[in-house]
Amino acid sequence: MEERLQKILARADFGSRRACEELIRQGRVAVNGKVAELGQKGDPERDRITVDGKPIPVKRGYTYVALHKPRGVLSDEGDGSGRLTTVLDLVPLPGHLFPVGRLDLRSEGLMLLTDDGGLANRLTHPRYEHAKEYRVYVEGHPDEATLERWRKGVFLDGRRTAPADVSVLRAEVRHTWLRVVLREGRKRQIRRVGAMLGCPVHRVIRVRIGPVHLGNLKPGEWRHLTERERQDVQRIKRRKGKRKRKR
Repeated sequence: MEERLQKILARADFGSRRACEELIRQGRVAVNGKVAELGQKGDPERDRITVDGKPIPVKRGYTYVALHKPRGVLSDEGDGSGRLTTVLDLVPLPGHLFPVGRLDLRSEGLMLLTDDGGLANRLTHPRYEHAKEYRVYVEGHPDEATLERWRKGVFLDGRRTAPADVSVLRAEVRHTWLRVVLREGRKRQIRRVGAMLGCPVHRVIRVRIGPVHLGNLKPGEWRHLTERERQDVQRIKRRKGKRKRKR
């Protein structure tokens, strides 16, 4: 499959995408003997791609990792200062992995890390509406009318949220555990909706992204996807997207 050269080079450990773009600008990258241009695409399975005249290593197959992100860990690559631990610090694998589906600093649970840009786009773009499931610990005991408002959607930033699956898992003395399934992912959406509906959110734990489940992973632990999960995510990558709802 053709991809932009900077993505191919980053996956082959030639640095970040920005660094790989600079290699292309400097004329150090060639495809089938011709100097490459920025924005050019290639297929490492079919094309001979070289850097400084040397063929790049061909990486066969993508890496897919499930991680239990702890609270206080950044879900992106950070600012390079090293002041906070990032999810990439927790998975010491070679190559350039990037996180799929962010969680805010206080939230925890399932993150996917991969070098498969096509899958990352499929799982995060709202057009495809892949389900993400959460365990949400809220203050008080929201009644059925409140839960129904959450299910139907509320207005955030002038736009209604998509319908959600919301149900009670367990009521405690002063708090309630909810199961929330979203098919979109706006910034801090669960916390903001909970506050708007009068049930402040104290914990958010993501337990599923599409066909991949958190399972028994403890905070900070990670694993490679099983063969069944790899097949499932590959089917997602090949599937056509849905049309966005008119609201």
